[in-house]
Amino acid sequence: MEECKISNLYDLNETLAGAYLQQFTYPWEALSGIKDLILTLGKSLDLQVYEEVKEHVWVAKSATVYPTAWLNGPCIIGERTEVRHGAFVRGNALVGNDCVVGNSVELKNVILFNHVQVPHYNYVGDSILGVYSHMGAGSITSNVKSDKQLVVVKGCDEKIETGLKKFGAMLGDHVEVGCNSVLNPGTVIGRNSNVYPTSCVRGVIPANSIHKNNGTVITKQ
Repeated sequence: MEECKISNLYDLNETLAGAYLQQFTYPWEALSGIKDLILTLGKSLDLQVYEEVKEHVWVAKSATVYPTAWLNGPCIIGERTEVRHGAFVRGNALVGNDCVVGNSVELKNVILFNHVQVPHYNYVGDSILGVYSHMGAGSITSNVKSDKQLVVVKGCDEKIETGLKKFGAMLGDHVEVGCNSVLNPGTVIGRNSNVYPTSCVRGVIPANSIHKNNGTVITKQ
């Protein structure tokens, strides 16, 4: 499934995880190693740029973390990133430069590339969000199926067994997700695609597409 490959979704120059992600074909293959990745990266960070504010929690000195935000390790918060009021970083979160982690947002086992915005009431778990991707207010990644079965990535005429029970969404670069949308387990959205507000999204959405809230997918003109 070519559209799901890391090489077709992401600019790996826009994350500290670039070299790590190059090891894999599909991005969900990287989810189980995010914790160890952060612990390794943390030891090599420039201490003139980053500070270890508590054990295994590295925050760039140029970042802004509101006093009411909670950061669990291991995590890395990149340069000039804002972590706003009431944000809850549960751990295993690699957040890039110039990102926004907004009020009442929860992150768990994620990689956020540079310039990602999850600014209002978002849950992002077991997911990877590409550069300049944005999740509108109230949009979430659902990372466990209701029947608790393993997640399968479903394209138009192909399926990939992931072997994962927890798998949220893979957003390519420059993806825009509308407010109050739900990205179901195993969702993959290609580069430069848009999701209408209040959508229920599942499966693979090709690059340069628009997902309408009735489930119709059209190519951008």
